[in-house]
Amino acid sequence: MFTPKLLADFNELEFSIYNCITRNKERVPHMKIKELADEAHVSTATVLRFCKKLGCEGYSEFRLRYKEYLKNQQILLNDTVETTFKGFVSRMDSRDFQESIDNAFRLLKDSQHIIFIGIGSSGILGKYGARYFSNIGRFSLYVEDPFLPILQDMTDHTVTIVLSESGTTYQMLKLANQLKQKGSRLLSITNKADSPLAKLADCNIFYYVPQLMANGTNITTQIPVVYILETLARKLYTYTNG
Repeated sequence: MFTPKLLADFNELEFSIYNCITRNKERVPHMKIKELADEAHVSTATVLRFCKKLGCEGYSEFRLRYKEYLKNQQILLNDTVETTFKGFVSRMDSRDFQESIDNAFRLLKDSQHIIFIGIGSSGILGKYGARYFSNIGRFSLYVEDPFLPILQDMTDHTVTIVLSESGTTYQMLKLANQLKQKGSRLLSITNKADSPLAKLADCNIFYYVPQLMANGTNITTQIPVVYILETLARKLYTYTNG
């Protein structure tokens, strides 16, 4: 309902209403327009303009649509985790998925340096991946700053693991391209195989789970990414230690 594009177009008063709504999710479907206006410290006319910006004829329609929106969000949150995980597990044994794991392993097995990059939730997983790979004896580090200029040329023995659910984030594409131009090989882990990042990479593993948004924020499960990282790390450990 509140898309990133819509949020980017909100003015200060509209953000006051939006913030009030997010603080009072359960109350809003039952609040009168004056109650919401008073709570957000705006006029009822401003609330009406806010409703029209959302594509509603008036406040009554907004309340009905918002109530339905909350209901649908709860259904998604309740159902998606289990069904998504089952769907991913069923894909784990597929030939395409196992081939992508094998291709990634071949890319990594002779590497001397492994770099992880990502933003947001992917960045947190990048830190986890760097630590996990280091624990099995592979020199790994996480690049935290997506705007960091890459100055040093690299060798064919450097592999960058790029984590991005969408595979379209501009900062990640720019940094991944910089690293590739400096000589690093690229392994991308994305949700879809046809993303720009997947096409830029030397090797891509995609896990394809339904994208889930809540309050304009991407909350798509990252369980498959953890599985992929740990699987690759363990294969490397077995390869190195016989």
